[in-house]
Parts: sequence; structure tokens; C-alpha cells
Amino acid sequence: MKSAPSGRGLSQRFSLVALCLLAAQVLSACAGRPGPETLSSVTLKDFQPTRVETLYTVTTRDRTEPGKNVFGVEKTREPNYARFDVSIPPNHKPANIEWPKRKTVDPRTDFAVVSQAVLGRDDLLQAVRTPKAAAPVVFVHGYNYNFQEALYRLAQLKTDSNIDGTPIVFSWPSYAALPAYVADKESATYSRDALANLLADLVTARKGEVDVFAHSMGGWLTIEALRQLKLEGRTDVLDRLRVIMAAPDIDEDVFTAQLDVIGRMKTPILILVAADDRALQVSSFLGAGTQRVGALDARDPEVAEAAKKAGVSIVDISSLESIDATNHNRFFDVKQLAGALNQPATSATLGDAGAFVFDAAAKTISSPFSLAATVLRQR
Repeated sequence: MKSAPSGRGLSQRFSLVALCLLAAQVLSACAGRPGPETLSSVTLKDFQPTRVETLYTVTTRDRTEPGKNVFGVEKTREPNYARFDVSIPPNHKPANIEWPKRKTVDPRTDFAVVSQAVLGRDDLLQAVRTPKAAAPVVFVHGYNYNFQEALYRLAQLKTDSNIDGTPIVFSWPSYAALPAYVADKESATYSRDALANLLADLVTARKGEVDVFAHSMGGWLTIEALRQLKLEGRTDVLDRLRVIMAAPDIDEDVFTAQLDVIGRMKTPILILVAADDRALQVSSFLGAGTQRVGALDARDPEVAEAAKKAGVSIVDISSLESIDATNHNRFFDVKQLAGALNQPATSATLGDAGAFVFDAAAKTISSPFSLAATVLRQR
């Protein structure tokens, strides 16, 4: 049994929470939040972008206006579908989204929607079913995201990774507000059936593999959807999924119980973690000090043994430079990470369950325990 935290410990943790929330608020205030105007299609005139990403969206958010691709925080019983063509500005820097600094969007300097369409379920499935279509990649965003942030984040990840794939945003009705953590958790849980149905649809339409990339609270939603598929007897779907979770905001014990139901996946779930993730420290505080999966220590032999037993791969990415004070968004620098994950030898290693460490300088992933054993043998 874990001992109860002392009053001093609680006070220190509270100070940490206050500091993290303050930092997050300052960052949000400095950057501002993109509004729905960033989803309006722009006229290119004489400018021709060199790169345009076509993204599909599936969302349990309701449309704020019928027939328009503007989505708020209200829930909808049936998912809404859309397509966006997003141009990437020539001045784009990896891990960054070039948001407009003015009221109007300029594709010369900003991420911009150049065309869009309202779709239905059949339209999406037809798009991924075509022979030339690449395997679907579903992005499930985390807490405190609005729709346009999720859309442009996937556009950035697709551009920087240079990995083939048909990008699909699954956007659940996050309130995009710091105080709405509990409401966001319930909105994510509300959306698990819709995500499970989407994954089943994509696997059936493609008759091949589907990649899922989930961040933070989106990891909770994704694991709940996998659990739902297992309870429905859809092993055929689970066997076609390749799941990556970045900084999953899930209680460690809850995650273990979820995996007990899901069982070992054909392709082990890949979990990107960092023990210094301050956002997950806040989440831990809100959860009475519970360990969050995204903040596990991959160098801990007990964590490695638990990962092998559960059939998952845990990779420490703390060597990646953080883009903000939370240390929660390191996966934005997907260019470095994708290079290591795509190396043939590395991919074979990551096919096994266990714990690994990403070395940003060397752009390699290795087992800290294999390395330690090698050093000891040389003595």
C-alpha cells in the first residue's frame, strides 16, 4: 500500500500545480486561441502553394451552422464528416503551426484552408477505399483542443513526418478551456463508440492496416475504443490497428485493467513517455496522486517488466527538446522521431514489448537495459 502524502508533500504538489497552470495560462494568453475564422477557405489569386495536405475529419462535435464546417462544443449523436485541403506556407518550421497574426489568413505566411467540403460517412469510406489511397492515419487529440487546432496539428504532423498516409482527424467535443478538465474527460468518454465504429469502418473499407496516433486524453479515448471493440468481439479490427500514444493521460492501474480486457495486440501499442511531463503532473494531482501512463520512467526495470507482461512498447522521448514549459508536447517534433521509428532495425526492435529510450542526438531508439548489460560485460 502507498503511504498517504504528508501535509508538506501536498503543499509542495499544490505549488507545482499552481505553477504549471499559471505557465499554461501565460502560454495560452501569449499565443491566443485560433477561432473558427481560420477554417474559412482563402482565395489563392496569384499564389500557388508548394504543398497542400488533404485531411478528412470525423467529429462528435455538432455543427454551429447547418451545412458548414464550423464545429463547437455541443455533442452530436451521429458523427459529422468533412474534408479540408490545407496549404503549408513556404516559411514553415518543423513542429510549428504558422497561425495568422492578422484577422485575414495569408497562405504565403500562414497555414490556410484552400478548399473544403461537407461529407457523409460513405464519402469518407470511398476516399480511403480507392486503390491509390494510402493507409489511413487517425489522429485523436487531447484535452484543451478546439477543432481547428486539431485539424492544423495533424496537417503539421503529416507535413513534418513525410510519411505516406491518408490523414483523418477524430475530434471529440473538448471545451478547449483549462478549467474544463472533468468536462473534457466525460466528452472523450462519450465519443468512444464513435471512434470504435470509425476504426471498424476503416479496417473494413481498406481491408488493411490502420494507424492510430493519440495524444494525452485522446489516449484514454483510444484505449476505451479498443476495449469496446474487444468486448464486441472485433478481434479482426484490433489485429489491423497500429496504435501510438503520446503522453497518454491515463491512470496506471486503470490502463492495466483496460489491457486485461483488450489482451495483447498483434502489433504492440507504442507509448511515448516522459517522466518530466508537467501537464501529467497536474493530472496526477487532480487524480489524488495517481501515476499517469505518459509519465512512466522507461529506465525503471519494473516498468520494463510490466510493459513486457502487458505486451506494449514504452519509449522515453524526454531527450527531445520541449516546445513549451509543460513538456507535454514533445511529439510535435515528429520529424526527428519519425526518422528513428522508420529505421528497419529500430522497427524490428520496437516490434517487441518492453521499454526503450529515444536518443535525439543520435536519432536512434534502444533498450536502456541491453545497453547496461553490454557495458557490464565489457568490464
